[in-house]
Amino acid sequence: MIILLLVLGLALLVALSVVAIYNRLVRNRNLVQEAWSGIDVQLKRRADLIPNLVETVKGYMQHERGVLEQVTELRTRSLAAGTVADKAQAEGLLTGALRTLFAVAENYPDLKASANFQDLQRSLADIEEQLQLARRYYNGAARNLNILIESFPSNLVARAFNFQTVEYFEIEDAGERAVPRVSFP
Repeated sequence: MIILLLVLGLALLVALSVVAIYNRLVRNRNLVQEAWSGIDVQLKRRADLIPNLVETVKGYMQHERGVLEQVTELRTRSLAAGTVADKAQAEGLLTGALRTLFAVAENYPDLKASANFQDLQRSLADIEEQLQLARRYYNGAARNLNILIESFPSNLVARAFNFQTVEYFEIEDAGERAVPRVSFP
């Protein structure tokens, strides 16, 4: 009788542990989905801002059509990207194209002085900051879920209920990763 109670008690303990681990996995998966939603909102805000930016710049930059077309094409590619990796790659390319656009804008003093252009530039900078924060939150949530999925004993429950690790949102822009060179005359 005592052995039966011990076995039942042990079975109950194991069942409660599995339920607790499963609930942690579900919670972390939902945090990752919430975090991705935050990134998606910021990317949509940025994508919505780009046509206004391009239209504002068009009037001033008659000789820079290639830059404007590249920004527009990369915006379209970014909106169409499906996976986290595809979205990250497209966003990295779009970020580089926007940097080029702002670098070229330096050659147009009237454009730089335009209040509309300055407002759009400020809005884009704000969105980029919010996007960076959302990306950090997402990557933290992804890390926590991945650790839970890969560590013992939660990996047993994760495997049993088909939980999968998630990709980090990493920008693949070489310019963003390059170390700035400092030289003194």
